[in-house]
Amino acid sequence: MAKKGNRVQVILECTEHKDSGMPGTSRYITTKNKKNTPDRMELKKYNRILKKVTLHREIK
Repeated sequence: MAKKGNRVQVILECTEHKDSGMPGTSRYITTKNKKNTPDRMELKKYNRILKKVTLHREIK
């Protein structure tokens, strides 16, 4: 039986891509520990459509 923990899957979405008006979205799926990071995550990830590293924020 799998043990229940504080790790949950979250979706990160590009903030610059939303504002640019270009079609498509840049999203990444990752996990985080709710106990250690209760607020929303922000990571710099590569956006394939814009072809540069941009800020990705957690969405719900």
